Amino acid sequence: MTLALHGHPFSSYTWKALIALYANGTAFKFVQIDPSVPKFESFTGTAHPSGQFPVLTDGDAVVVETSAIIEHLAVHHPGPAPLIPADPAQAVVARMIDRVFDNYVMGNLQRVMAAYFVNRDDPAAGGLRDDPFAPEVEAGKAGLRRAYAWLERWLEAHTLPPHVSIVTCAAAPSLFYADWIEPIPDHCPRLAALRAELLALPPVARCVEDARPYRPFFPPGAPDRD
Repeated sequence: MTLALHGHPFSSYTWKALIALYANGTAFKFVQIDPSVPKFESFTGTAHPSGQFPVLTDGDAVVVETSAIIEHLAVHHPGPAPLIPADPAQAVVARMIDRVFDNYVMGNLQRVMAAYFVNRDDPAAGGLRDDPFAPEVEAGKAGLRRAYAWLERWLEAHTLPPHVSIVTCAAAPSLFYADWIEPIPDHCPRLAALRAELLALPPVARCVEDARPYRPFFPPGAPDRD
C-alpha cells in the first residue's frame, strides 16, 4: 500500500484528512505520531515546514496541509464522496468556506489551546487555569463568536455542497472542538444544526470514537458530552 497518513487520532487537522479518506473508502495506512520522538526529528517534523501533521504520502509524493491533501485525494483517489464540487464556481465557494473554518474557527480555538499549553509548559505564564478570562483565551473565544455569527448569516443565505466535501472535512473537526471551547450560542441555530448533522455522518463519528481515549489530554478539560 503506497498511501499513508501520518497524524494523531485526537488531532483536529488529522480528522480533516481522515474524513475524506473514510468517506471514499480509500485504502490507506495510518501512521500514528510517536510523542516520544522529538518533533523536528520525526518524519512529519522534517516533511512539513513547521513540523506539523498530518502529512500524506502517496508513493513518492509527500503532501502537506490538509486542504492540499483533500485536493490530492480528489484528483488521485476519487470515490463516491464529491470532495471538490465539479462545477468550478461551486468549487470556489467550497474552497472559500474551507478557509473560513480553518482560519477563523479552527484558528481561534487553537489560539485558546495554545494559551493553555503555554501555561502548562511555562510556570512563569501564571495562573491561566485559574483565570478563564485571561486575555489570550478571551481573544480566541471572541474570535469564535465572530466566526459563529458570520457562518450563521452565510448559512441563512447559501447552501453547502453535498457531504462529504472539503467543507465537511473542515467544518466537522472545527465545530466539534470549538463548541467545547465556546459553545455555539442559541442565536446560531443553523450552525448548531450543522454541527449535529456532521457528527452523525459515519466518517465523522468514526473519528470521534477513535479519539475518545485521548480526551483527558484536552487542556481546558473535555466536557462530558458528544
